Amino acid sequence: MIRIKKPRRSPAILQTRGRQASSRLRKMYDAAPDDYRSGARRFATRDFDRDIYGADEVKQALRKAQHDKCAFCESKVAHISHGDIEHFRPKAGYRQRPDGPLVRPGYYWLAYNWSNLFLCCTLCNQKFKSNHFPLADPSQRASSHHDDIRREQPMLLHPQADDPMEFLEFDREYLRPVDDHPRGRATIDLLGLNRPEMVERRRDALASIDCLLECRDLLAAQTKALPDPEGVKRLAAIEKQIRWYLSDAQSDSAEYAAMIRAALRVWTG
Repeated sequence: MIRIKKPRRSPAILQTRGRQASSRLRKMYDAAPDDYRSGARRFATRDFDRDIYGADEVKQALRKAQHDKCAFCESKVAHISHGDIEHFRPKAGYRQRPDGPLVRPGYYWLAYNWSNLFLCCTLCNQKFKSNHFPLADPSQRASSHHDDIRREQPMLLHPQADDPMEFLEFDREYLRPVDDHPRGRATIDLLGLNRPEMVERRRDALASIDCLLECRDLLAAQTKALPDPEGVKRLAAIEKQIRWYLSDAQSDSAEYAAMIRAALRVWTG
């Protein structure tokens, strides 16, 4: 998981149709706030327009900002699915605990909010994140658009507002919380970031990096010892190519960049 840098300006459809749709949801709530709070009324799926928050221009903007990677697990989305538009704060209802009830309403007023939308792989979104949104202090939860969400202390890391590296670190292919930080632990557990299939994919990626590092160091040693100028030139060119690949593997666009960066820091000491 790496920090995502979105454009400050949201896609046009969110500024136009999104604002209109959000205003309509606010008016629906304000027409019967007691009913929505009690559960007598609820926002249904039909009340949220997928054609707005899931519009192609929104998805493409997120793909570009996230380098076509899942906001949570860093897998290249196009390699494993079409990708889902994930609402960080669930729009219709939320769960404080995985085994807890689905509480309504959710964060309906953020359904078309640019800072609340991310591109995720299907597994992270549907199987793990789903409607989970635990807070350190549930009593501070915003229950309507009249409340201030800045009072909240989410347990899950926000891929844009938070720097994941302050809370998460890698031990080879396994992700762990820095100093056992509760937000790091909650993010790993609730998003399934150490699920067996994910660990296996990261292990394979790391094996390639390990091999390249060994080759780089062997080539460097051989280059110094080789008396043949042409041979030295050829080995130096190969070593340069390896260094370029290792640099590219750490870029924001690379799959599992956070893990690769951590591995290279350990290797170089």
